[in-house]
Amino acid sequence: MYFAPELRTHSQKVCTLYKTACRLIESYYVARFIIRYHQVLLRKQFDDNKCVTDPKEQRLLLRVGENEVFAKKYPFPPQKFPRSIGLAGGVAYKRVVTPPDWILDYWHPLEKAQYPDYFARRECRKTEYIKKWNDGTLY
Repeated sequence: MYFAPELRTHSQKVCTLYKTACRLIESYYVARFIIRYHQVLLRKQFDDNKCVTDPKEQRLLLRVGENEVFAKKYPFPPQKFPRSIGLAGGVAYKRVVTPPDWILDYWHPLEKAQYPDYFARRECRKTEYIKKWNDGTLY
């Protein structure tokens, strides 16, 4: 069975490694100035090796960096961002639901009377939309 080669370039892998290492530093320290100090040192390490042009040496440095990140992995999972997507998603993903526009059609007239300018403009736009839809010029 054959698998497709990985479609990420070397520079993308290096950027991912850098971001992972920065997140690792954030998971170890609490004080912002200590985090920033260690991130500057990390950036210095990456900048020292940016002029390496030999592909074998580049792959070796990438593997060494990945192994170092793996060896220093924090025992507890790093912070999760509240609105992040996916399996590692945060607790607030899709928590705030924005209602669709058609809900406003079912408002009571007394509720609509509280916002007369908005609903007058909305009715004009709705009639324009329906006219364009019927003419076939909408899309």
